[in-house]
Amino acid sequence: MKPMNLLYAFLGGAIVGAGAALLFAPEKGEDLRGQIRSLLRKYGVCKCSKEEEIEEIVDQIAAEIKES
Repeated sequence: MKPMNLLYAFLGGAIVGAGAALLFAPEKGEDLRGQIRSLLRKYGVCKCSKEEEIEEIVDQIAAEIKES
C-alpha cells in the first residue's frame, strides 16, 4: 500500500470513528452541540452569528436554572 493511501485510510477511519463516538455519546444533544460549537470557535472554524451567540447564552442560563 502506498504511504499516501495509508494516510488517507487512517484519516478516513479517524473521522468515521469520531462521528460514531459523537452519535453514541451519553450526553444530551444540546450539550453535545454546545461543546462542538465551542471547539469549532476555539480553532476559528465556525464564526457564529450574534443570534446564535445569544441563543447559546440563553441555553446556558436555562441549564443553570434547571440544575439549581
